[in-house]
Amino acid sequence: MPDHNYFANLIWQIADLLRGPYRPPQYERVMLPMTVLRRFDCVLAPTKAKVLAEHDRWSEKLRDEALDAKLNLAAGQRFHNHSPLDFEKLKGDPDHIAQHLVSYIKGFSSGVRRIFEYFEFENEIEKMREANILYLVVSKFCDVDLHPDRVPNEQMGLIFENLIRRFNELANETAGDHFTPREVIRLMVSILFIHDDQLLATPGTVRKLLDPACGTGGMLAEAQNYLREHHNAARLFVYGQDYNKRAFATAASDMLMKQVDHNGGEDNIRFGDSFTDDQFAGDTFDYFLTNPPFGVDWKKQQKEIKREHEKIGFAGRFGPGLPRVNDGSLLFLLHMLDKFESVRPVEHKHGSRLAIVFSGSPLFSGGAGSGESNIRKWIIEKDWLEAVIALPEQMFYNTGIGTYVWIVTNRKEKRRKGKIQLLDARGFWNAGGSAESKRSLGDKRRHIAAGQIEKIVRLYGRFEDGEQSKIFDNADFGYTRVTVERPLRLRYQMTTEDKARFLDACPHLLDDVQAIDGTIGRELLTDWNAAWKRIKGLLHQRGARWKKAEEKLFCDVFTQKDLEAEPVKASGRGKGFEQDSALRDFENVPLKEDIEGYFEREVRPHVPDAWMDRSKDKVGYEINFNRHFYKYTPPRPLEEIDADLKKAEEEILRLLREVTE
Repeated sequence: MPDHNYFANLIWQIADLLRGPYRPPQYERVMLPMTVLRRFDCVLAPTKAKVLAEHDRWSEKLRDEALDAKLNLAAGQRFHNHSPLDFEKLKGDPDHIAQHLVSYIKGFSSGVRRIFEYFEFENEIEKMREANILYLVVSKFCDVDLHPDRVPNEQMGLIFENLIRRFNELANETAGDHFTPREVIRLMVSILFIHDDQLLATPGTVRKLLDPACGTGGMLAEAQNYLREHHNAARLFVYGQDYNKRAFATAASDMLMKQVDHNGGEDNIRFGDSFTDDQFAGDTFDYFLTNPPFGVDWKKQQKEIKREHEKIGFAGRFGPGLPRVNDGSLLFLLHMLDKFESVRPVEHKHGSRLAIVFSGSPLFSGGAGSGESNIRKWIIEKDWLEAVIALPEQMFYNTGIGTYVWIVTNRKEKRRKGKIQLLDARGFWNAGGSAESKRSLGDKRRHIAAGQIEKIVRLYGRFEDGEQSKIFDNADFGYTRVTVERPLRLRYQMTTEDKARFLDACPHLLDDVQAIDGTIGRELLTDWNAAWKRIKGLLHQRGARWKKAEEKLFCDVFTQKDLEAEPVKASGRGKGFEQDSALRDFENVPLKEDIEGYFEREVRPHVPDAWMDRSKDKVGYEINFNRHFYKYTPPRPLEEIDADLKKAEEEILRLLREVTE
């Protein structure tokens, strides 16, 4: 039996017919819906006559959902088509094929019709008709037998994934958008369910999983495949949402083709922006799995997201904070955490587990007090971050950057409580885009083999310190950002130029300034405290009352900073010295450190006049992955380097002699 690559290549060859009216990045507009249509046509063929008979019997008596349910039952599927047409009959009338194809699509049940509406396929039908290629495309697809007896559901899913990947490469989608490599999903799913063997082995167990950025639905299908292989006594209902119309339509149709388990409805995949049109608001889920696009901004949604953050706070999704507007990855994490199931085993509520793919940015971007840091702080202090796994670079089709899988849960094992595991899997890879192909697939030049996935999962499960796995306390990633101040030091001196500048702004103070000039003189004074005290005394004798703004201007004009001058005492009743904002510095003190002791040990010896302003303390969290797995490589001995240089010099001289001889 031909494998999925054979059928994918066969369908890919049909795409060549679109050349001209369509550019290669636009092929998916036709090929994905046509593949779906042909698959549905083949699936429904054995029960076509029965569905038509039932339609004739019930069409006058039942409407809408009731009729759909009756005809779906006759078809033996979650969908049906009551049009008398099929692909073979469409070929019989070339002159009216566009009209008949639209009629055929309208004969499907409501869920499938909705899919083709999001594909916006009627526009493509008209475009192909005008280009005189519609009949040829339909005829070629008619020759591709996608009947389940010939192409099982799992293989059909692989065909679909193959086509989606190729089209995404042509379209040059943003990093990681729409499609996640199968082996990455398998790794995430294996770790997502790692602690739930007993729970999932219980007959009749029903669990729910959500992907709020589901793209074409690959993660949802792979999660179900895993449960079928390892826990066939349990059922996993999967749900997804996406705001890209074609991605949504692709995912919805893929779910139907793969016969994904659902809870009785046809709306397990929903269309809409997860941030501003939450289709699952109020629902909770047992598992979450997603790969949100990396580095995508949320300017369009900024107004609504900020409103929810500021007005609802922790009663909404975004209470902990908001990341920078040019990277909304962490918003997806907060969106999912809001849907965590509580931990109440007596009520059969066992909490939630989450696996999400991130770039490196969410690990460390933003200092203490920033939105990113506050989000990390909130998650870690709630003891929800279980682990971070570094994946090899060049694993994704549209980006070669380093990626990380976060595992977040509100039901850690007892041994993991208060701990976070960092797992370095960057060395677990083989060359090539997949196990079947050694060639690169777009930016994907590496893949993780099944045995390597098992090894990573074992390292994760052992929860031990080692070369590739390190265990930390939650507090190890926290720090206090302490503000370190130094005193303002000013020298005073009156000059003709400064005097003129001051009097330009305050000509009414001429007599007072002349008195100061005559009494204090123009000598350089390195103690502003003493100089100002004398000036204030002189003004008091003269009965002069300057405004605060005038006093400040006098200081600004006639003083200059001087590190050799005396510190300026705090004004009013304040103790200590005025702060020099230009010399202000910050120290990130680890949470486990005594701040006073750290300051005396690390700061005071280098800056004796510094002090801490503890009123400005901020607690931040960051995970510097590379620092924890850095391996020092000592330089080679100088003797070896000298020997290599000498050899290179001798070779250069030899080549020069050959040229001159």
